[in-house]
Amino acid sequence: MADFPDDKRPNAPEAQTATRWRKRLLTVEFGSLAVLLATMLWLSGQAKGGEGFATAWLLIPTVASLGVFGSFLGLMYLRWVALTDPKHRQRQKLLFTLLAVTLAGVWAYGIGNTWLSLNPS
Repeated sequence: MADFPDDKRPNAPEAQTATRWRKRLLTVEFGSLAVLLATMLWLSGQAKGGEGFATAWLLIPTVASLGVFGSFLGLMYLRWVALTDPKHRQRQKLLFTLLAVTLAGVWAYGIGNTWLSLNPS
């Protein structure tokens, strides 16, 4: 660990909690990514084989992508907000919230368009 000046040293309990959360979030992220890739490969194989599949199967990659997305945001929160200097934390929370809402909107838009393209009305 790098040497910090006394006024910049992270709080030890906060750093330990962040490390625990970081490990959990990385596990969720990479586990979800593996599920996402496996289901996308399986679904593409189904489509190439000419076999149709129920659109309910798309819930698996949707939930997996939500796991990847959520853990990405969690890790970003830990880095940008939780371990920042308290005097800058409010500004960092605002920036993080704006970015998280924007990314969530893009994710929802993409999932919605995918779902609608497979279920034309």
